[in-house]
Amino acid sequence: MQLDLNLLTALDALLEEGSVAGAAERLHVTAPAMSRSLGRIRRTTGDQILVRTGRTMTPTPYALSVREQVHDLLGQARGVLAPNRELDLATLERTFTLRWHDALVALSGPRLLAVVREQAPGVRLRFIAESSIDTPELRRGQLDLAADADCPSAPEIRADRIAETQHVIAVRHGHPLTEVETLTPERYAAAEHITVSRRGRLSNLLDDALARLALARHVVASAPTEQAALEFVRDSDLVVTIPQSTARTGAADLGLVLLALPLQLPPAAVYMSWHQRYDTDPAHIWLREHARTALTSAMR
Repeated sequence: MQLDLNLLTALDALLEEGSVAGAAERLHVTAPAMSRSLGRIRRTTGDQILVRTGRTMTPTPYALSVREQVHDLLGQARGVLAPNRELDLATLERTFTLRWHDALVALSGPRLLAVVREQAPGVRLRFIAESSIDTPELRRGQLDLAADADCPSAPEIRADRIAETQHVIAVRHGHPLTEVETLTPERYAAAEHITVSRRGRLSNLLDDALARLALARHVVASAPTEQAALEFVRDSDLVVTIPQSTARTGAADLGLVLLALPLQLPPAAVYMSWHQRYDTDPAHIWLREHARTALTSAMR
């Protein structure tokens, strides 16, 4: 029996994407070509691999049982066949795509870019905005590095908890909360609030903490970014609660006051995430090291 590694590549893509069209797009081949590969895989394994269920394709029990093994085998094959070259930063030409929380881009992006330009002038960084929906760019290889408050649950995504910070309240100068002797949970809850959510959510873990005290806050709006929320706060009596490390610069620029949160709340964490396919990539390792340094320095 002659083994064809192209079939292993096709099978991995089919199992990851769950469709012929998705696998074809991932491997940059036509849908008919991928259909032919699926036919060969079916003949080789004696299994249907994917079966149609309504408008979608469902993997067979056999396909589910070998999914991780196929992915690991393909990774091992790539490791054997890939040349092992020393990383030459002076001649490295590569574009890295990074999806970071907007506040982290503002705080850490310039520091990272300065180091990259100094050490590897042929490298370019693409910072892209966070999406309002969960997207699979890390898994598909369309994204090199993510940095935000989310800890990915997918087993193939690596995640480092690189920093954490307490939450604070941002208000304008002269806000009624700045004039009270003691800021209590009751006074905090009674204020009008704006939330920060790229998905437009009007509630979060703060409301759970208040509910445990039999309190509820009045949220009048949400903003997609911290900077936008701070702009709302600047000329109103609105209150926004955000991580201290990312609040400092924006609040200082707008002349806002930061107050301690009168609640027990878990610290806000920052995770740096990437796909395991880049674990041993020298250029990616180099980028991760400097990204980690830039992020942790800004969060202190």
